[in-house]
Amino acid sequence: MRIEITSKAVAVTETMKERIDACFDKLARHDIDLIGPHIIITQEGQEFHVEATTNSSVGHLFAKAHSEDLYTAITQLGQRLERQVNKQIDKETSRRHDRTAAVMEADIVE
Repeated sequence: MRIEITSKAVAVTETMKERIDACFDKLARHDIDLIGPHIIITQEGQEFHVEATTNSSVGHLFAKAHSEDLYTAITQLGQRLERQVNKQIDKETSRRHDRTAAVMEADIVE
């Protein structure tokens, strides 16, 4: 998978690329297709801001994170994206969804 990384005033190193790849590999384990992931890294004063946007089979994903440590911000970003993916995937299997199907089946039987 090709991940586009844009950086303003911060040099992108191999370690940063590996950390970002690890975050997106975690997302790929959920059996979803990630389409055009794009990461933007900026630095404002002592704080690093990281934004990610991507389309996927479950919908559009967007997350922001900021921290004084760049690698902490990247980890937070990965956790937020994973939380969004889990939410979208679990919508189909939520209890509310199951109850609606059960009520519809009961109406059909009667």
